[in-house]
Amino acid sequence: MESLPDSSTSLRTVEMHTCGEPLRIVVGGMPEIRGSTILEKYTYAKEKLDHIRRMLMAEPRGHNDMFGGILVKPDLEEADIAVLFTYGTGFATMCGHGVIALARFAVDHGYVKDPKSPETVVNIQCPCGLVKAHVEYDENTKVTGRARFHSVPAFAVACDISVDVPGYGKGSNPSDPTSMGKVKLDVSYGGAYYAIVDAAEVGLDILKTPIEEIRTATVAVKAAIIKSVPITHPQSPELSFLFGLSWTDGKDTYSPDEPTANIIIVGDTNQVDRAPCGSGVTARLAAQYRKGLIPLAKHRTFRQPRVVNSAFSGAVVEERECFGRQAIIADVRGKAYYTGECTFSMPEPDDEIGRGFVMR
Repeated sequence: MESLPDSSTSLRTVEMHTCGEPLRIVVGGMPEIRGSTILEKYTYAKEKLDHIRRMLMAEPRGHNDMFGGILVKPDLEEADIAVLFTYGTGFATMCGHGVIALARFAVDHGYVKDPKSPETVVNIQCPCGLVKAHVEYDENTKVTGRARFHSVPAFAVACDISVDVPGYGKGSNPSDPTSMGKVKLDVSYGGAYYAIVDAAEVGLDILKTPIEEIRTATVAVKAAIIKSVPITHPQSPELSFLFGLSWTDGKDTYSPDEPTANIIIVGDTNQVDRAPCGSGVTARLAAQYRKGLIPLAKHRTFRQPRVVNSAFSGAVVEERECFGRQAIIADVRGKAYYTGECTFSMPEPDDEIGRGFVMR
């Protein structure tokens, strides 16, 4: 078992949420995170500091659906701030709701020199690359507001492919969970890889189906995708994994008036994103644009339809070639709020539960 720092050591955090999805920003007390690049730091943290991630994200200090960000020193000259994203069971390469929160945090806490009205640019280095955010700022009141970010290049990997899934999809027998069915889906990259599935493909309704049933379906579909669809980032092996599954309402064709909805589920314990998920929306936009379903520079509302009915606005603002394929830059918008500041002590030597546990 990995040893934690002495119980007299404390970790300091700033607590925020974006559309109800938490972000615990670690601002002090972390051990040294070694590496000359952010991906080296990402790998080091995964291999050497996962016990601290677990302590901060899991119960009794957090919960299964927790998200966080550990601040590190940028290795890009143009970056104002750099971050390693954490969640219930690991480290994430990109977190859109986290970027929206960090943009506001960076201005409010002096990481950006000489902020300007009406918007201030915040360059945030993430493991997936440099993300440019813009946050509303009033020079007179020094108050920050809504934020938007331009994604790293996002691209569709595969569109409208069919995957064999036991117990789900067309051709499966509902009374036989081992019978194979066909599920049509897209696989797309938005700073992390997502599979995008119309929930109706497996007989679910994201507005009505109990969340636990959606989680159960996620396990089966995600396993089938990992088994049959290669997930290989063209530049960085560290990014080459399927992070989440986006269950949608199937309304992919652009409408200026009608929102579309999705529920994003990520990680080994199937965390449910309270927000519409910024990187998931980015991936979905890349797939929609690839299929000719959304025009350039047209914003659309993406909702997480359960619990708080939260919303982001998203648009494709640029088309470019990246790694020899068509890619897009997405513009995603939302607002984050502060909920407090915390000081967390390390577990006492005999407190095994305090090291962190997950209710499955």
